Amino acid sequence: MTDVERSSRPRDRKAQLAAVAAELFRARGFPGVGIKDIADAAGVTGPALYRHFADKQAILAYVVLSGFEDMEAATTEALSDTVPPADQLEVLLTRLAAQAVERREIAALWRWEGRHLPKEDQREIARRSALALTAWSKALLARRPDLPGEDAELLCWAALSVFGSVSVHHTSVARRRFAQLLVELALGVLDATLPTPVPAAHPPSLRLGTPSRREQVLAEATALFAQRGFHDVSMEDIGAAAGIAGPSVYRHFPSKAALMVAIGHRAADRLALAAEQALRTSDERSALRRLAESYVHTILHTPELLVSFSADRVTMPDRDKADLLRVQRDYVAQWVTLLSAVRPALPPREAKITVHAALTIANDLARTRRVASRPHFEAELTTLLHTVLGVEGRPGIHSKMCT
Repeated sequence: MTDVERSSRPRDRKAQLAAVAAELFRARGFPGVGIKDIADAAGVTGPALYRHFADKQAILAYVVLSGFEDMEAATTEALSDTVPPADQLEVLLTRLAAQAVERREIAALWRWEGRHLPKEDQREIARRSALALTAWSKALLARRPDLPGEDAELLCWAALSVFGSVSVHHTSVARRRFAQLLVELALGVLDATLPTPVPAAHPPSLRLGTPSRREQVLAEATALFAQRGFHDVSMEDIGAAAGIAGPSVYRHFPSKAALMVAIGHRAADRLALAAEQALRTSDERSALRRLAESYVHTILHTPELLVSFSADRVTMPDRDKADLLRVQRDYVAQWVTLLSAVRPALPPREAKITVHAALTIANDLARTRRVASRPHFEAELTTLLHTVLGVEGRPGIHSKMCT
């Protein structure tokens, strides 16, 4: 290669290639993208791509870790001595919001594809995430000194999910307003008043007789997908868990994708039933509060719902994927319609962004063992959703008041 050729190559070629790969990973899922796909999309040869990255995993690691480095830099700068203590938290949230709006793919890749990273990278990201959350919690405790440390951690996790929510939808507004809205939602979460434990009264689930073999297969598949991820589970694994031979699974479901379709529809049915019960009121504000309560209860007690979140990352017939996507959008639309009725001054796009922030807090924290193991987590999570939606404050609930 000549000196002219070397000088004509963009200095940030590695970052450019990673950006192309990130978009492909987000659109198709990590398993659905090959090195050749990335090279073709970037307009380079495979060998040229390998000069920068050893393999596909290395590209994913580069993208995700660069996002964490940006978050760490924002945290260090905002919480430094150069920023007045009273302003640090808001400065931090402003910088994190700007990053979230500018690089929506980072949160998406970590959320859906992080399990494909090498174990050492996963551990490193977990370690660095914990350090960042510790720093945020310290800043929050400076703002709210009477808040228990474990509560501060919960609220910081929820605020992080507000920023992560940009990865689960394509709705957008002007960048400055988008970032401002995320800051407002995150500040609302950090200032939330968590409820005093009040056990929720939910009817016990009933089981009539022994479930059919098909139901057993579906239940075991759901558990395995939740534990390992769709792509790391075989039909043989599912059969063994259900106590039958792998080929026997095909008598009930023709493929893994068919299992995921069934799981998705099962989750949708459970949500629809819970929503129908919640909406039996003529008061939109009460209906929205009850809808949030029903969602939290369903997500904490219905494993199919958590698994179904990855349905769009799975190879399945376009018709089935489109059908599940329609069901999800119709469900979100119910929330948006109610929120718009309760808060008519909120523009429709902002209402949709707000709803996604609330749902993402529930989805993320339900899968975060560190906080989901709290003894009164369901009531706390419900309060956080009410706060984001702007319908908090039910009479008769005593709260941990923080001055």
